[in-house]
Amino acid sequence: MTSAWLPTAPCTPEACATGAGPAAGAARAVLRLTAGTAVVAAGILLAPAAALLGTRPRHRLTASWSRAVLRAFGVRVTVVGAPPGRPVPRAAAGPGELVVANHVSWLDIPLIAAVLPGRMLAKSEIRRWPLLGPVAARGGTLFVERDRLRTLPGTVAAMSGALRAGSRVVVFPEGSTWCGRGQGRFRPAAFQAALDAGAVVRPVRLSYGPTGAAAFVGDDPLALSLWRVATAARLTAEIRLLPPLVPGPRTDRRALARSAQLAVARLSANRPSPSVHQCANSSPAAASSVRTPS
Repeated sequence: MTSAWLPTAPCTPEACATGAGPAAGAARAVLRLTAGTAVVAAGILLAPAAALLGTRPRHRLTASWSRAVLRAFGVRVTVVGAPPGRPVPRAAAGPGELVVANHVSWLDIPLIAAVLPGRMLAKSEIRRWPLLGPVAARGGTLFVERDRLRTLPGTVAAMSGALRAGSRVVVFPEGSTWCGRGQGRFRPAAFQAALDAGAVVRPVRLSYGPTGAAAFVGDDPLALSLWRVATAARLTAEIRLLPPLVPGPRTDRRALARSAQLAVARLSANRPSPSVHQCANSSPAAASSVRTPS
């Protein structure tokens, strides 16, 4: 089923999520899976205590835990546009920021949280997951009913309220994972929350190499994706923080979404789009009513 939040991507596990590249041995892969599971379990156990902390110490703890998850799975991280090893701080006053990123993998969540910890927007099904659901809710996750469009205004209002309160809100506006060789259209609804709150939009570009090892698309089973990541010998992840977008007085959510999509796009408008099985991409022109601060 498709909706405003869950469009259909042309990416499939067979065409996109292949583990091309050097492979680690089975023993190392098992060790990574064991270590990764242990780190995740530790995060679940510590989550209730972390929820009692202030915003800044909680964000530092979240960033440290996220980096530990990535290290446990053997992922090497490069941060462009921020000091390495430290989360980017939020301003002490004023509205928060809306972080928007392309969506490739389940790895995107710890990758962003390691640098830009904040409140994630997630599908409502996660709230009902054993263990992880209550932890996500207690950690401030905002939930969206992807197949119930009439609940969308309430979700946007909740995001706007969080931004007004100074929170950083993280959204994947494509609404679905793409393989990383192309990019989906950014849905505009989330950008209305930034406009309503008077918040800036920070585009973030995520990329992995080899792309196929990290991609988690279509009906790809999570267990298979975990094994593919664990068996990749030199899996790298790059998070690139792009200049924030400051909406103009006449900016609408569609123009803001187009500007953010163009900023994040891996392929320039002058290059030919890949074939459909490689996740065809389009790059619309940015709206002139959105500017980046000098």
